[in-house]
Amino acid sequence: MIIGIDISQLTYKNTGVSNYLKSLLSYLFEIDKKNQYILFYSSLRGKLPELNIENPNVSIKKFKIPPTILDIMWNRLHVFPIENFIGNVDIYISSDWTEPPTKHAKKVTILYDLIVYKYPEESHNQTSFNPFRFIISPNIVSSQKRKLKWVRKETDRILCISEATKKDAIEILGINEKKLEVINVGV
Repeated sequence: MIIGIDISQLTYKNTGVSNYLKSLLSYLFEIDKKNQYILFYSSLRGKLPELNIENPNVSIKKFKIPPTILDIMWNRLHVFPIENFIGNVDIYISSDWTEPPTKHAKKVTILYDLIVYKYPEESHNQTSFNPFRFIISPNIVSSQKRKLKWVRKETDRILCISEATKKDAIEILGINEKKLEVINVGV
């Protein structure tokens, strides 16, 4: 089986999302020597941290596409399936920022929290632009809500990091409990 995983969040070192994803990858690659993994990484300026992967079945496809463009392409327009970037996969695991369409792959999404619904004032809730540094800071609340719209519609399985996140997914997003599975942070 070929499994694609979005690892772009690893750019943001020492965040909860990055730490969870790094632990999950480490555990997966330690126990699974059978499946092939294709890791998707995209950041315009961020650098991918050293992963020290000792699994010959793992490859990384790097792109310099900013998250703002991926948000437009995948969360707003929902065009250009992930397979156009990484090749054919059987399963694609997305994470925090974007939800690309797939051609044929089953979709799995990691759901960390629903802060954008519960406490939107705690998130970056407006778009800003710095013309001197050519940086656009996206409206995280809107971006996450667009992503979650596609998760509700298309995702086959949702991995929640806690029972509380699972409960929120049921109550706030109306996702059927059968699609949800808790994989705690302590993997």
